Amino acid sequence: MPHQIIQLKDEEIQMLRRELELLMGERELLLRIAGAAAAFVAELDTRSLPEETWEAAELLAELLNGLPEETLREALEAVKAHIVSDGAQQQL
Repeated sequence: MPHQIIQLKDEEIQMLRRELELLMGERELLLRIAGAAAAFVAELDTRSLPEETWEAAELLAELLNGLPEETLREALEAVKAHIVSDGAQQQL
């Protein structure tokens, strides 16, 4: 009986380990998506946006602004984002 309990615990640990690995992979992908979106918004010339896209652009900007600073920093680092302004390239 104790052997079965240990075996079940080992199986649970393995299952949790696999789930954690999946979640970490998803987090990395989401960080890359958020980083790309933040770089896109930073480079966007809002004056050239068609009016029908304003609501979506505003929502994207609000969601990005709602991220904790550390998460946004990680997201930008995940895509090695750079902002180009006035011909000079700045790393975010």
